Amino acid sequence: MMSIPVGLQVYSIRDDAQKDFAAAMRAVKEMGYDFVELAGLYGMRPEEIRRILDGCGLYALSAHVPFVELAGDIARAAEDYAAIGCRYVAIPYLTEDLRPREPGFEQVLNAIPTFAQELGKKGITLLYHNHDFEFVRMDDGSYALDYLYARFTPAQLQTELDTCWVKVAGEDPAAYIRKYAGRCPVVHLKDFFKEGKPADMYELIGIDAEKKKEAAGIFEFRPVGHGMQDVPAILSAAAESGAEYFIVEQDSSAVRPPMEAVRMSREYLKTLGV
Repeated sequence: MMSIPVGLQVYSIRDDAQKDFAAAMRAVKEMGYDFVELAGLYGMRPEEIRRILDGCGLYALSAHVPFVELAGDIARAAEDYAAIGCRYVAIPYLTEDLRPREPGFEQVLNAIPTFAQELGKKGITLLYHNHDFEFVRMDDGSYALDYLYARFTPAQLQTELDTCWVKVAGEDPAAYIRKYAGRCPVVHLKDFFKEGKPADMYELIGIDAEKKKEAAGIFEFRPVGHGMQDVPAILSAAAESGAEYFIVEQDSSAVRPPMEAVRMSREYLKTLGV
């Protein structure tokens, strides 16, 4: 049995959280989750978020904060998420203009040391949460994701490997976790089904839908343990590599309510002793 705590990325149940954050958090606790990772503050003050979580017996380990928000006022972001009690803040996604091999990527690279320094003043560690677009080759032949981590020290930037997108990119999630042993405190557990070459997988996370093309395959997110991932292998690799936290994330579900999906994920992980 693993003693690694399991949390939920609140984006998985974003509509429920927006409707009634306190009720959603109580439900998450009842499912057996130990903590949450925030994706926004739902119009509340940081102190109110913390009060609600404390009342439910949860805590906010981390938060996904858009790059533009961090760049706009990193000191304020550090203050807000420290007030909630977060130990980590993750850059969750890069818009097309900021991605590797685009001119804006240099802006991201230049900003990371400042982000890390300001967050560090509040005891918060900076993470990077990948998708599949970081698996393009840079001029030196390395993947952009590896290029990113090689650019900075572990003190400046830690990994938050999203195992779904690693797999979608054609790499082995367990092997990739081992590659960053000692630098992978938080691992995202996400399952999926994919067949053929789907046209717009990001439409399922509410992004890039305007570029939708004719579909040539199927892609859908699924509860952990109900898709194509070798979850036991991922868990073992994470434990062996020094991971301290697992976070369940399901961006969208076409066949079941989000609360049902995240409950199924937690129940499956319990069968594996997590």
